[in-house]
Amino acid sequence: MFSLEEFEAAALEITNTFPEDFFRELNGGVMVRSGSRLHPAARDHDLFVMGEYHRDRYLGRFIVLYYGSFAQCYGYYSDEDLRAQIRRVLLHEFRHHLESLAGERDLEIEDAAEISRYLGYCPLRDQ
Repeated sequence: MFSLEEFEAAALEITNTFPEDFFRELNGGVMVRSGSRLHPAARDHDLFVMGEYHRDRYLGRFIVLYYGSFAQCYGYYSDEDLRAQIRRVLLHEFRHHLESLAGERDLEIEDAAEISRYLGYCPLRDQ
């Protein structure tokens, strides 16, 4: 597993490969927090948040990656595989950003469906 500094460097390196248009109005950029974050729906400390996209009226728009969450879930991955996961999460969060700019919510809906599946919720079964 990367150290925190290596993780930050990898995230920056990956982010620098993205098109300039991705960064429009992302005034807070991409930051890494050292801790982990459990999803509020986690049942048994088994659902970690890898990253989040934020829109705040005071702080602006920014993306956060949680180093501790990556360490918990992917700590045994090779450097190459860990970089792939960082890239996957960054692309996911940038999609939130770009959809937000366009007034779309498709990924929010997909994320909510994933959480429903995790919780075992089935709309047809529960009617």
